[in-house]
Amino acid sequence: MTTRIACLGDSLTRAQFSADYLNPLGRLHPPGDVELARFGANGDFAHNLLQGLDAVVADPPDVITMLIGTNDARASVAGYPVEQAMKRKRLPERPSAGWFQQCLGAVVARLRAETDATIGLLSIPVLGQQLDGPAAQASLAYSRLIAEVAAADGVAYLPLHERQTEELRRADPPPVPYREVTPAAAIGVLVQRAVLRRGLDTISRRRGLVLTTDHIHQNSRGAALIAEVIDAGLLTRRV
Repeated sequence: MTTRIACLGDSLTRAQFSADYLNPLGRLHPPGDVELARFGANGDFAHNLLQGLDAVVADPPDVITMLIGTNDARASVAGYPVEQAMKRKRLPERPSAGWFQQCLGAVVARLRAETDATIGLLSIPVLGQQLDGPAAQASLAYSRLIAEVAAADGVAYLPLHERQTEELRRADPPPVPYREVTPAAAIGVLVQRAVLRRGLDTISRRRGLVLTTDHIHQNSRGAALIAEVIDAGLLTRRV
């Protein structure tokens, strides 16, 4: 029997600027065992995810994964263009930790009420690769908020942040300072791929980054870790 999986999230799930974690997730199983559906939008906050659930509940899957919160966490770091993001994503209030938890809890509540799916909340990837830096600490703080929502609402918690932290400690990468991604920088990655024919992993290596291309979007190594955490937490015993 095929297990239908809906993967919800932001640009990490849309995979326009980030390596695709759905492909390695599918390859972990024999053909036909899993059917993956992508629900990801660039720049989404938890509020945006809450507003866009109709397509998911209209055709309920067997399993739902959520990888959301990276942009909420980024908004708490100095240098993030909060006002522009609020306008671009039509946010009714300024992003905050409390509002993030409220929105995420509301997402889970609706999915539990309107589907019978097994639900898993991923903690977010590490921002940057300096684990004691402000960006990485923000991603840790928001991952803890996700863990609290999962525990309170009785759904699975998938420890991606913890897994990536282990990977970074093992790799002992160079201390590349965190830089917030600008629209121009994001387009620059697309140009490198389309014009210079550089893959995401090549871009990562040139920048001294282990799991990401730009401190936020994943390379193939980072995406593979997302797939592994989802599989171990939700699918290994199911299919």
